Amino acid sequence: MSLFQYEFMLRALIGALIIGLAAPALGIYLVQRRLALIGDGIGHVALTGVGAGLLFQTSPVIMAVIAATIGAIAIELIRERGRTSGDLALALLFYGGIAGGVVLVGLSDSTSANLNAYLFGALTTTSREDLVTIAVLGVAVLAAMLALRPALFAVCHDEEYARVSGLPVRALNLLLAITTAVTVTIAMRAVGVLLISALMVVPVATAQQVTRGFRSTMTAAMALGLFAAGAGIWMAALADTAPGASVVVLAIASFVVVTLLAAAWRRLRRSRPQPTPDPEPHEVVLSRS
Repeated sequence: MSLFQYEFMLRALIGALIIGLAAPALGIYLVQRRLALIGDGIGHVALTGVGAGLLFQTSPVIMAVIAATIGAIAIELIRERGRTSGDLALALLFYGGIAGGVVLVGLSDSTSANLNAYLFGALTTTSREDLVTIAVLGVAVLAAMLALRPALFAVCHDEEYARVSGLPVRALNLLLAITTAVTVTIAMRAVGVLLISALMVVPVATAQQVTRGFRSTMTAAMALGLFAAGAGIWMAALADTAPGASVVVLAIASFVVVTLLAAAWRRLRRSRPQPTPDPEPHEVVLSRS
C-alpha cells in the first residue's frame, strides 16, 4: 500500500517539493552575498507575526508574511548603513523577533503544540488552502530568481559595478529581501523557523563542491533541494519522524557524502601520473646533434 495514497501525505510531498526548488534558487544569491544565516533571523521575526495572528485570531501565515517582509526590509536598510552597527542591530532584531513571538503566543489561548508546529514544522498538517499559498508564492519566488538571474548575480557579485552599469541596485536588494521573507514564511510550514536556513544554504554548499559556474551551481542546488525534500518526506513517512528534520538531515547527509567523494576524486586525480609531453622539434634536433 502506497503511503502517498493518503491526501495529507500527497499534500505534504507537493509542498516539500515546491519549497525544495524555491529555497535553493534563492539561497544561492544569499550565499553569494555572505548572508547565509539571514533566513534564521527573518524566521525569528516571522514568529512574531505568527504570535500576532494567534493572538488576534487571524491567519498566522498572512501575519507572518507581513512581519517577515517588514523585518527583511529593515535588515536590508540596516545592511546599507555599515557592518559594525548593522551586526548589533540585526542581533537585536533577531532575538527580539523570537522573544516577541513567544510572548504573543503565550498571551493567546493557543497551546505549546501550535508554537512547536512553527518552530519545527508540521508539513503533514498542510491544508489545501496552505498548499495553494505555498504553490503560488513558491512559483513566484522561483520565477523571479530565474528570470532576473543576470541582474541579481551582478548585484550579489559586485554591487558597485552593478550600480555603475545602471542596474536598480536598491530595488533588486529589496526584491531579494522580500522574496527571502516570502520563502521563509512558506518554508516555515515544512521545516520550521529553526531549520529554514539549512534548506536555503546546504544544497548550495553541496553543489559548490562539484560545480564551478553560477548557472550550473544553481541547477545542481535546486536538484539537490528537490531530492532532499522528496526523500525526506518519504523517510519521515516510513520511520515516523518529523518531516522537516528528516529533510534537513538528508540535505546535510548529501553534503557530507558529496564532499567526501569530491575530495577522494581530487586526490585520485593528483595521484595519477601525468603524461610526458612530446618533445618540441628543436629539442629533437639538439638531442641528435
